[in-house]
Amino acid sequence: MVQIDERPAEPAPEWVRCEGCAELVYGKRFGRTLSVCPGCGWHGHLTAHQRLDQLLDPGSASPIALVEPLHDPLDFTDTRPYTERLADARATTGLHEAVVCVQGRIENRPVVVAAMDFRFLGGSLGCGVGALITEAAHTSLRERIPLLLVTASGGARMQEGVLSLMQMAKTAQVLAELDEAGILTVSVITDPTYGGVAASFATLADVILAEPGARLGFAGPRVIEQTTGQRLPDGFQTAEFLLQHGMVDDVVPRSALRTTLGRLLALGSSAHGPVPDPPPDAAPAPSGAILHRLEEVHERDSWEAVRLARHPDRPTALDYAGHLLDDFHELHGDRLAEDCTAIIGGPGLLNGRPVMLIGCHKGGPGLAERQHHKFGMATPAGYRKAARLMRMAAKLGLPIVTLIDTPGANPGPESERSGQAVAIAENLRLMSRLKVPVVAVLIGEGGSGGALALAVADRVLVSAHGVYSVISPEGCAAILWKQPEAAPAAAAALRLDARELLRLGIVDGVVPEPPGGAHCDHVAAAALLGAALNAALDELVPWEPDRLLRSRRSRFHRFGVEEGIPARTGRGAS
Repeated sequence: MVQIDERPAEPAPEWVRCEGCAELVYGKRFGRTLSVCPGCGWHGHLTAHQRLDQLLDPGSASPIALVEPLHDPLDFTDTRPYTERLADARATTGLHEAVVCVQGRIENRPVVVAAMDFRFLGGSLGCGVGALITEAAHTSLRERIPLLLVTASGGARMQEGVLSLMQMAKTAQVLAELDEAGILTVSVITDPTYGGVAASFATLADVILAEPGARLGFAGPRVIEQTTGQRLPDGFQTAEFLLQHGMVDDVVPRSALRTTLGRLLALGSSAHGPVPDPPPDAAPAPSGAILHRLEEVHERDSWEAVRLARHPDRPTALDYAGHLLDDFHELHGDRLAEDCTAIIGGPGLLNGRPVMLIGCHKGGPGLAERQHHKFGMATPAGYRKAARLMRMAAKLGLPIVTLIDTPGANPGPESERSGQAVAIAENLRLMSRLKVPVVAVLIGEGGSGGALALAVADRVLVSAHGVYSVISPEGCAAILWKQPEAAPAAAAALRLDARELLRLGIVDGVVPEPPGGAHCDHVAAAALLGAALNAALDELVPWEPDRLLRSRRSRFHRFGVEEGIPARTGRGAS
């Protein structure tokens, strides 16, 4: 038990009534399930110290020094003096404030944890909480280790007036310092998290996880209903609602939280200085992993290339992630309004090397799944999600791998209302300025600007049966030939197959596929793609950021002014 300014724990009740399903649960069983109802999965409240006991390696916690804030700065009294309420909260909880901050380890990964306790004046954000969160962040900064924030709050502490409001800016500012220093931040949203905490440090972390059913919002549902006169839908502001609307990265049950955090905290070791080399036992990239010469690439009919690129059984981005990455954790949402299912992404280990994978995902062979994933055609939210993950990778020093398989950007009216052109343009600019290695692979279709929005890279590769074009052959045939049956002729004229792309210098190399194509053998296709990615990253990772930027800019500046010079001739420029 972590003992930090807390009175002895009270014995657990013999029986607990679940607030989710109203069933009685034997108290000892409820404790064994980490206060989660074994029947309906409802997550009960934990104290700050119960949370620390659940998450931290035994015996690893050491307290962070308390920071004394102003005491009752307004001399505030409502029906009782604030000083009495504060004293009662301390006596009842055994805590000095509504947050407990420690330094410890999770699965042997160093971390600073700030865990809030709703029992203490509703977990309200006042000067004391603001000071402790700031001190925890500064400890992360000094020690250069990740910061984990576990939130539970009703909002700002009214008894401290506008000074409590200033804590929002204070804590947001200190998280910005961690951004500038490249320190990983993770928040875990527990029920409830509202008001000033939700609108400051809780939602500014690199990764935001939420427990099932946890509620998060600026205004509480009662305030919203009273102000607007509208009845809110069931599940409004819950973790599941927030995941669907792009506000959190994942909903993680309490039983899986420690393991999930351990994987994510491993990224913190990559956040300082150069990205580490693969471990000594990592397999080196074989020679010939990338085909660079035209004579190495078979000539094929352009229309046949299109048909193979669109084959419904080709491996998807998620298929490749499953085959190639250890500890891959998919992250969700654009943090604005939506989680576009056509774009997937998250960190993982490629041959022992931490990377950020981002990909277009068409879904599996079934029509319903493909519709769910929008046939790989991203909305603006998808490109903004990709941009968010790219910025996170740049902050942490992770190489970026993009896997592209899309007919093009989503053409629907809602996408246009949401700024599709702007979202694509922003990605083009962002990728031009990323100071980490970027490798893009066209694993199937590369349709127009929707594909380019993930392909401004240091190395652009194409699978042997992949294509890349300004427009689909059918679209080109309809516009220029005035007849859709001219699509094969349009495909040939567009020079969109792998060999032509290499000849034009659009791609730096071709990734071999198994006999018959990637759809015939997913495992072999993944092995070939993994070898190509390792070869490209082995070359790029040692480069300094300035060299990466100069080479990337040079690569794209010369298109249209240097005819027929393959991009690989720029390799080695410094």
